[in-house]
Amino acid sequence: MNVMHPAAKMLVELSRSQDIEAGDGTTSVVVIAGSLLEAAEKLLARGIHPSAISDAFQIAANKSVEILTKMSRRIELNDRESLVQSASTSLNSKVVSQHSSQLAPLAVDAILKVTDPAKDDNVDLKDIKVICQLGGTVDDTELVDGLVFTQRPAGANPPRKVEKAKIGLIQFCISPPKTDMDHNVIVSDYAAMDRVLKEERAYILNIVKQIKKAGCNVLLIQKSILRDAVSDLALHFLDKIKVMVIKDVEREDIEFVSKTLNCRPIASLDHFTAENLASADLVEEVSTGGTNKVVKVTGIQNQGKTVTVLVQGSNKLVLAEAERSLHDALCVIRCLVRNRALIAGGGAPETEVSLRLAQYAQTLTGVDSYCLRAYADALEVIPLTLAENAGLNSIATVTELRNRHAQGEQTAGINVRKGAVTNILEEEVVQPLLVSTSAINLATETVRSILKIDDIVNTMQ
Repeated sequence: MNVMHPAAKMLVELSRSQDIEAGDGTTSVVVIAGSLLEAAEKLLARGIHPSAISDAFQIAANKSVEILTKMSRRIELNDRESLVQSASTSLNSKVVSQHSSQLAPLAVDAILKVTDPAKDDNVDLKDIKVICQLGGTVDDTELVDGLVFTQRPAGANPPRKVEKAKIGLIQFCISPPKTDMDHNVIVSDYAAMDRVLKEERAYILNIVKQIKKAGCNVLLIQKSILRDAVSDLALHFLDKIKVMVIKDVEREDIEFVSKTLNCRPIASLDHFTAENLASADLVEEVSTGGTNKVVKVTGIQNQGKTVTVLVQGSNKLVLAEAERSLHDALCVIRCLVRNRALIAGGGAPETEVSLRLAQYAQTLTGVDSYCLRAYADALEVIPLTLAENAGLNSIATVTELRNRHAQGEQTAGINVRKGAVTNILEEEVVQPLLVSTSAINLATETVRSILKIDDIVNTMQ
């Protein structure tokens, strides 16, 4: 997002920080920050010093996190049902919410496949490769325990299916070497031309013989920017010895492919030996709906802790939304791996924190009490916004929600589907504790930074 105002830039960075920290709640964190800034503006208008407001807001943030932590319930990663509920809550606010019953379990399974619940306290989402392919619907999205390539096998008549595959991942080209940029080769007669062609043929034939000698029958070739990764002549020879060739594997994908196959990329022909090849039960080109096809590598021996998600959709917009929604769902489960605690959703935690903070503010004196009360009121922006987005009477809904919490119903929240205030835990609307605590901490930190700014000096662009 391109914005010019420095404060607006800080809010964009705030949303980005929330995405890195928790992966979800990126909208909520900006809404909270905006509400806190509005509260701070009113306090400044009453003559309260920015430093006093800033310090009081930090006290309020610490107290809010403490209240949220007490409200949460601990979970274990083997409690699959709770994990699926959390992912579903995240997906319910997305464009592809109707597919949450399909995507939520898929996100949970993907995270659990790359995580050791006993040891790990974080998840590297780079171990989960999301491949988008046009064709079919979002319901056709699947989890593949192996690799998926959108490239078709290269060649005139390549093998479409290879069983007991020996896979070579190479970073060198199977094409004639080119001269340096500042050199030219001048061919003056047919005999010289014939010699050049024979040399090229012998050069490529030598590489192909080495590939066959190593027992390789599937070749993955890294994309080259200097010359063709594999020449037509090389493809002709490789077709003859029944080697499936997948060319133009992107440079940034090499690390993931290497980790999945549990083998190192081969950088030169000298290292192309049987020991450096990976093994898989099946490499096959399969249809994904319509005319689109992908190559799947499954049954990999000694596979690394990685997994591939093949997302399908009828158009690019649906694909982009499905990919973004799946990323958020994966981030929610990652939050639970990092901090294994859940709280209710539907604006329930913010309402409870607002109520408790207001009670705590009464125990304080002076400016702090006044600022904490303003902070507590500002947090009600989340249930207020939820009610507005659901098409409800926001004032009546938030008033009812506040009364229910005052009577001790900690888990009362706004049920968007039913359009009413219900016990949100019974409706299985839950979210990770880390999403809420991170949003409050980051929003407060940003607001405190803005409060400390005295003035803005416009410079020439």
